[in-house]
Amino acid sequence: MSAYLEFKLSWAMFRKPPESLDPMEQARVSQVALRQTEIERRILASPDAVGVVIPFTTLDARLAEVRRRYESDEDYRNDLARLGLSESDLSESVRRDLRVEAVLERVSAAMPAATLVDAEIFYRLNPGAFARPEMRRLRHILVTFNDAKEKAQARALLEGLHKSVVSADDFAAAALAHSHCPTALQSGEMGVVKPGQLYAELDPAAFALAEGELSAVLESPTGLHLMRCDEILPGQALAFAEVSQRILDTLNEKRRGLAQKRWIKSLPGL
Repeated sequence: MSAYLEFKLSWAMFRKPPESLDPMEQARVSQVALRQTEIERRILASPDAVGVVIPFTTLDARLAEVRRRYESDEDYRNDLARLGLSESDLSESVRRDLRVEAVLERVSAAMPAATLVDAEIFYRLNPGAFARPEMRRLRHILVTFNDAKEKAQARALLEGLHKSVVSADDFAAAALAHSHCPTALQSGEMGVVKPGQLYAELDPAAFALAEGELSAVLESPTGLHLMRCDEILPGQALAFAEVSQRILDTLNEKRRGLAQKRWIKSLPGL
């Protein structure tokens, strides 16, 4: 396995440098590298690779991406030195990568693009993928604690507020007076929240509230909460016009990928 390929795959597969891989990760990188090296060799030996030239601007942009993975020039150069790579070696290896990508793009360029009819069929067959979920406009009061005594005091406070605050204005005033969250300065407003955005301890309760209803006192990793639902924003299907370009992009990407896989499988020896 080449040093550059180890370098590239460790970042691509595990988002960390090669020296940080554990033995199982290292074995997986080695396995993928062997297969990838052979595939790339055959791609670049194919007739479709003849005449493929990579512009210097494209190469420079890709090298800059590699550099941005490091916090400093020193870290970057130290890693190259550890791998036994010069900047010239890195540049040549990246150029090879770009040539492989360019050949694959050339191979798939002849694939007919998806049409709006294709996109609409996909839209009709997958309605659940294009629905905006129900959302809630919420407020909360958060009281933090450091020990069991403070926790009991926080719970007593919030349970008392649950009985006394009635309107949104009452809740806003209570948030300003008692909440330990920065949202206290915005009357406790959490804004519009989608399912899954809150702590798991809060999310089910938040999305069970009716408009104007207060939750029970709830505990999350940050403390105890009292929540209020100001508004329920119903879920709705996204119009085809809103998502048609996204669908076209997805379909075309899948078509290119399939065309490239078929072509790679057709190469001699694969």
